[in-house]
Amino acid sequence: MIRVRDRKRLLAAALVCAFAVGMVQNTDVNATVIQDAKDKINEANQQMNEKKGQISDIERKQDSLQKEIDSLDSELVALLLDIEVLKDEITQKEADIDKASDDLKTAKKTEKKQYESMKKRIRFMYERGDNALVESLLGAGSMSDFLNRVEYFNQIYDYDRGMLTEYQDTVKQVAKLKGKLEQEQQDMVALKENQEHQSEELQQMITKKRSTMSDFDAKLAQAEQLVAQYKQTIKAQNDIIVAEQARIAAEEEERRREEERRRQQEEQRRQEEERRRQQAAAAANQGGGSGGSSGDSGSSSGGSSGGSDAGGSNPDYRTDISGQEVVNFALQFVGNPYVWGGTSLTNGCDCSGFVMSVFGHFGISLPHSSYALRSCGQGVSYSNAQPGDLICYSGHVAIYIGGGRIVGAQSTAIGIATQTATYRTILAVRRVL
Repeated sequence: MIRVRDRKRLLAAALVCAFAVGMVQNTDVNATVIQDAKDKINEANQQMNEKKGQISDIERKQDSLQKEIDSLDSELVALLLDIEVLKDEITQKEADIDKASDDLKTAKKTEKKQYESMKKRIRFMYERGDNALVESLLGAGSMSDFLNRVEYFNQIYDYDRGMLTEYQDTVKQVAKLKGKLEQEQQDMVALKENQEHQSEELQQMITKKRSTMSDFDAKLAQAEQLVAQYKQTIKAQNDIIVAEQARIAAEEEERRREEERRRQQEEQRRQEEERRRQQAAAAANQGGGSGGSSGDSGSSSGGSSGGSDAGGSNPDYRTDISGQEVVNFALQFVGNPYVWGGTSLTNGCDCSGFVMSVFGHFGISLPHSSYALRSCGQGVSYSNAQPGDLICYSGHVAIYIGGGRIVGAQSTAIGIATQTATYRTILAVRRVL
């Protein structure tokens, strides 16, 4: 018959073996993670190549249409296009505001429910006190029973910590959704201001041209047809941009989650390692012998992500002025007021006045017109946009900061501010440096 001391030693040895097997399994998991990362990079590169061809096709169609527009009346077509795009943007913005409002209400309900659950849990734990834990552990009939009870209380602790983490995440989500709703509402104000201004300008243009052109109605109908065709290419282009932005954001979120999972797995592995060591030491000490195991395995994998050219236009620079220097200068005026027709970076300016004055500081002369700025410099694909490039919208223009953001004079309600570059339909990107 195996003596008690021998049984304890065998138990300690078994625990050490289990610990070693765990380390081997952890190495296999890390190898799988590395391969998964490589597969995702290859898939992303393939998607980039597909987007490159699509963007180039769209740009060729736009160039062809632009020749017809120039031969007709480019100013009239551009203004009609601006108004059509604005209508679509306002419709979409209304839907975005409704969704943001609904999401915020749902998140607030979840936050309240989680808060009430936590209050009940805290009250229960307080009334029960720590004596229950001590009494339960002291009442263990054996070492195995004692360890099982410790594991049970560890699980309760992990559950409570999980509840708290979940509640904290919900609080952050509520704050984020609230900020998003406020931003959407501010954007709507800017869009409606822009629409009102563009509509007035269109009516003035129609009145003027009708009085000087005998065949104006026929040209207006032709212009509307060109607008419909051009708008389709703009939509296709922005669908690609938005999809690509969403893919990049999803990859970033997945990387963040993967890092969090790895951190949690590492913490669990460390805790499990510590428990096994304690169990092995306790078993060995009870057996009168010593049994220890040491083994430290750390394996980390890291995928590399690099930017790749998504295709399309990417002309060389024609000046020695740094785009980042332009951006840094422009950012100094964030918070200053918006004034229709203004050109003062401190006392107030409109969107094109802001761009004109910022670049004027560096000796680059640009027109005070968002429409005219769409033809300045050289065309650039959004995927190749660099700091200092112009991002053109319907009746609006801003300066690209980098990282998917812009700086510009937004509206009378917002003033000069930074914003996500894809918050509206992008009509053109121009490189004037």
